[in-house]
Amino acid sequence: MSPPPLPLEQAQARLIALAPLLPVERVDIAGALGRYLAEPIAARRTQPAADLSAMDGYAVRPDDLAGPWRVVGESAAGHPFTGELRHGEAVRISTGALMPDGPGAVIVQEDVARDADRVTLTGEGPSPADAHVRRRGLDFREGEPLIEPGVRIGPAQAALAIAGGYKHLLVRRRPRIAVLDTGDELSPEDERCAPHQIPASNGPMLAAQIAAIPSDVRRIGPVPDNLEAIVGALDQADDADVIVTSGGASVGDHDLIQPALEVWGAKIEFWRVAIRPGKPLLVALRETGGRKQVIIGLPGNPASSYVTAFLFLLPLLRAMLGAAEPLPRAVRTRLGRAVPPGGSRREFLRASWDGTAAFPQSLQDSSALTALAASNALIDRPANEPSAREGDETWVYLLESGGIV
Repeated sequence: MSPPPLPLEQAQARLIALAPLLPVERVDIAGALGRYLAEPIAARRTQPAADLSAMDGYAVRPDDLAGPWRVVGESAAGHPFTGELRHGEAVRISTGALMPDGPGAVIVQEDVARDADRVTLTGEGPSPADAHVRRRGLDFREGEPLIEPGVRIGPAQAALAIAGGYKHLLVRRRPRIAVLDTGDELSPEDERCAPHQIPASNGPMLAAQIAAIPSDVRRIGPVPDNLEAIVGALDQADDADVIVTSGGASVGDHDLIQPALEVWGAKIEFWRVAIRPGKPLLVALRETGGRKQVIIGLPGNPASSYVTAFLFLLPLLRAMLGAAEPLPRAVRTRLGRAVPPGGSRREFLRASWDGTAAFPQSLQDSSALTALAASNALIDRPANEPSAREGDETWVYLLESGGIV
């Protein structure tokens, strides 16, 4: 007798525990984008390295804020004023330019009137004196921590690392992923399907979902429902860190993923999760040549395949890359329309989210690609949840190309 399906969080935890951390490599900043920092970095310099003006205006001494002043020079970004600023004198200064020697103050240009080299105060002036000055070390100082391990390197993190004095970062190698389409009904000729066939769309869909994470993906198949053919396809994926199959993960007469994995030398870690869609999810592990390969068998219906990839495959890849938080986060919103009572399994309803409310699609069949393509959110409905009304609060996962908004 098969064990009962696992609760979602338990299944995710078991999968993440299997994730082998990929080897660390040193890459340039552009190559690190989308990956997760493997070791902490601390600032190698101070930012800003000296006092800078935060506004366009005139630099004066901090004890000389009433004026009038005589303009004795200019400090522009990259071209500092090199003289000495005395009482009664001002330096024309641009945003980001180096302050003249001493602590200094900046009178913004909107608060002054200028006649030739003479500047007079017409507004209130800065309060406090350094209101428009970016002090040395305002952002960070040499030696201070900048980015912790497990943080994803996005555009802002890349800029911070560069400003901190880095050209290269330590991250984990891109995972190698093989995506197998299986099923006698799948046609490689998408435009010329016989009535008993369907286009092999799951493979491209999964590859597109995976593309949200830096990785090297290749597709194998479609592979027929034949034990020898499936084992042969697995052999083709022998160098992959993760193998993803779509279809054949259940236990029907033509569901051959489990027996093929056993023949191939993989051990089934768990099978079936108490969610809808996606119950027949399968996870296996193969240890060969001193390394581990994780196999995720996704259901064949496209919505089931998509949802389980979002909840399991993408978190696995993030964990292998060293993400501190590999699981997606749900956000709180409201229902845009009423939903009926839930069933015995936790359900993820495909929905459209407009920024204030989530509207479940009227068609929730796991084979329906129109509803999936129209969705940018998954409504998380606990098992046996009573009916909910329009406006009731709910949890949703936000989708964008299979990733997290």
